[in-house]
Amino acid sequence: MSFSDPLHTGAADLLIGREQELERISAFLAYPYSGGALLMSGEPGVGKTVLLDAIAESAADAGARVLRVAGVQFEADISYAALNQALLPLKDTVEALGSAHREALHIALGFGAGQPPERLVVFNAALAALQDAAGETPVLIAVDDLPWVDRVSAAVFGFIARRLSGTRIRFIATMRSGAGGFFESGGLPTYELPPLDAESAGHLVDARFPRLGRQIRRRVLNAAQGNPLALLELPNALPADQPAALEAVPKVLPLSQRLQSLYVSRIRHLPEKTQNLLLLATLDGSGDLGVLHASARAMEGDASLEDLVPAEQDQLVHVDRGTRHLVFRHPLIRSAVVEASTSSSRRAAHSVLSQVLSHQPESRAWHLGEAALEPDEQVAALLEEVAHSIAGRGDAVAAIASLTRAADLSPLGLDRARRLAEAAYLGAEATGALHSASELLENARQAAPEHSNSLRFAAATVQLLLNSDGDVSTAHRILVGAIEEGTHGYDADNPALIDALHLLSLLCIYEGTEELWGRFHTLLSRVRPEPPALLSVLGQLYSDPAHTGPATLRQLDHITGDAVRESDPAQIVRIGTVAVPSDRLSAVREPSLRVLRQGRTGGPARRHLGVLLHLALGAYHTGNWSEAAELSDEGLGLCEESGYSFFAWYFQYSKGLVSASQGDVDTAHALADRMYDWAAPRGLQAIIQYAEQVRTLAHLAAGDYEESLHHALAVGAAGELANSQVACRLFFDFVEAALRCNRGEDAVKQVRAVHASSVEALSPRLALLARGAAALVEEDDGTAARLFKEALSLPAAAVFPFDRARVQLAQGERLRRARAATECKEPLRSALDTFQRLGSLPWSKRAEEELRAVGSHVPQPDGGGAADLTPREREIAELAASGMSNKQIAERFLISHRTVGAHLYQIYPKLGITSRGGLRDALSAHDRDRSG
Repeated sequence: MSFSDPLHTGAADLLIGREQELERISAFLAYPYSGGALLMSGEPGVGKTVLLDAIAESAADAGARVLRVAGVQFEADISYAALNQALLPLKDTVEALGSAHREALHIALGFGAGQPPERLVVFNAALAALQDAAGETPVLIAVDDLPWVDRVSAAVFGFIARRLSGTRIRFIATMRSGAGGFFESGGLPTYELPPLDAESAGHLVDARFPRLGRQIRRRVLNAAQGNPLALLELPNALPADQPAALEAVPKVLPLSQRLQSLYVSRIRHLPEKTQNLLLLATLDGSGDLGVLHASARAMEGDASLEDLVPAEQDQLVHVDRGTRHLVFRHPLIRSAVVEASTSSSRRAAHSVLSQVLSHQPESRAWHLGEAALEPDEQVAALLEEVAHSIAGRGDAVAAIASLTRAADLSPLGLDRARRLAEAAYLGAEATGALHSASELLENARQAAPEHSNSLRFAAATVQLLLNSDGDVSTAHRILVGAIEEGTHGYDADNPALIDALHLLSLLCIYEGTEELWGRFHTLLSRVRPEPPALLSVLGQLYSDPAHTGPATLRQLDHITGDAVRESDPAQIVRIGTVAVPSDRLSAVREPSLRVLRQGRTGGPARRHLGVLLHLALGAYHTGNWSEAAELSDEGLGLCEESGYSFFAWYFQYSKGLVSASQGDVDTAHALADRMYDWAAPRGLQAIIQYAEQVRTLAHLAAGDYEESLHHALAVGAAGELANSQVACRLFFDFVEAALRCNRGEDAVKQVRAVHASSVEALSPRLALLARGAAALVEEDDGTAARLFKEALSLPAAAVFPFDRARVQLAQGERLRRARAATECKEPLRSALDTFQRLGSLPWSKRAEEELRAVGSHVPQPDGGGAADLTPREREIAELAASGMSNKQIAERFLISHRTVGAHLYQIYPKLGITSRGGLRDALSAHDRDRSG
């Protein structure tokens, strides 16, 4: 009988991220007659006991006899206490031993009285008892906390562990890394149990705390560093009424009682000077030995870095030889240092650090704030100034914490209200902490009711209103009122005013009416000395894109050209917003990726959402449809997770475009319906038009041209482009549907409107489509051929493969109708190749039908096996076969590791395999079949 595999029994059901460790130990247990011993070490809380329990359970399930031993501190001085635990279940076996062995064990284990036996006799007797028991069934000795096993039992276990070859006995024991004890481990294999990887740690936290705020989740993951116990205990130590308000959480997370028992006692056993040094190092956070030395001398004149030695000897800290900085062995030790300190000692340490770090304004302000006991306007002003600096770098969470502390220290109610309102604005506008933003606003209102009409207060209120019932009209009225009644003097250098105008522009985009845009332009014209270029360009591009002039486009090129050097996430999102109508999103891709990476590691949710939309739209237009769909799904998930429900339509739109283009018309219509059903009751005309764009494309894909034209006309009548962002992007679909419905006059009106507008200058993609549309309505074949050639010769045409292929398809169709059977084949084949590569089934079918009509061979995708993989699935399969992890693949494609896993589970059955290990051979076999 053999031990079962822990991976395939119920023993591992509750273990997350321990597959590799279970495989390794399963291999140790797999051969029952080989014998063996294994020591499992690891830091406190890493999961040694849980893993040992899983191994013991799996062995018992397979019929093995499991002898459990737990090292206990108070029994460490009782001889044979641990051996008694191990052999007590074998009492009958002991009774069957020879008299010498039986008597020795009777006395040693306390079963009988007599002269103490020779230890070697006891050792051999214990081994004999185990061997006899293993004759009936395999035996597993599982010892937890080996360092606490008494001296004599440790010697017995060491004796046994080295004599298991050829037996059916196993010995496995756990111990803390670096721990002492009486067990002699020399020569025995030791496995160091690592912390959980980032993916598994996130999975564990999500499974146990599904409602944990994303910002706090990131803090917990960073502090725990993969330690399972810390991952499960740190959230429990947070205040129950702060599930998402990161700004209210201490800089060093508090420890639960279980975690305190692991670490705090070690800190309190250190000399007082050592504890003080560790506290200074914890509160400073830099690890700079110079700062630590100066701070220690300022706190205690005779203190020195030599006082760190006890902490180094206890493996709590070490000095990195490369950087010459003090490093805590685990972040939880920092938390334990704080837990072990008193409030007065912490204030004293902060005060000392504020003096030593006087040359670092941000650090100095924070330490002064933590050292203060009563209101202090000078310190509050410093914290507010620092908050503005931090917010400019994109760290909204730290800025909120600084503003909140500044409010606490504000002597006057008006100052307190102003700072709380700004913190609420940042919470609602950037971080996704909508609940705490609401509480901050209420606190601001109580501190100074007259401050309720301030710009920051109004802007925060608007964000909360949008993400509750989505009432844009009320939000617009509140914000316009605050701007008109404000004391800002329309100063272009007033950040609250500029932020409010940016928010107002978004409200205008959502509702899309001339009235709202008119009010925006009136307010913008009052800004002195002149409005920011970004706001001016944004207002023109969205309020009347069809008449965007050369001066505005020059400003736009300058703005997008500088995007790569921008560091403020809010500004990057705003630049992305002006890049959308002009199809200049490629210029914003690199900085957007930076913000995306910040968002995925816990950065501000609102910024994360903004760049997700821009990256998704950019991916769609450049033919990376799998990426566009995945980013859209990520955005939808983030909207639900963060509470930014208002912005879900963004991602329904981008995903709807992908679905319609691929021919998944049911999904496209479902997404468009969700957009419409949400926007219509709120009167959000622009969002309704975006839904109509998705419907128009979906009906085109289905060949239902009457319905496609119907939805295109819902955006605007033939020949009308002004004041409609969507109409300027929909005209090619409009023209194609109108011609298919024999409404050539409407198609001509639309083309003339495009020609009379600035649409071609607005975007290289729109220029391609504008000339293609002109060719579609042109009656003269020669002129049409010239227009098609001009369109497809544009330098940027290849950047937009779907649009280019649609124009090529239209060109080929026109040539075939003109009986140019030979000339039509090239554009049709090129279009078909693009459609097949993109997975655009309806348009592929149209191109195939045209080619067959002229008797041309229609190339088909390879059949069977990997041919069924989408382009993205093929890429993922190849990378996974090369040995890359899900996390590495996810980073390559800007998707989550869960999305990679979902792809792989779809790939395996397509290739006829069941696991990652078969990918390489399956792909190679397919390639050989193709070449053969």
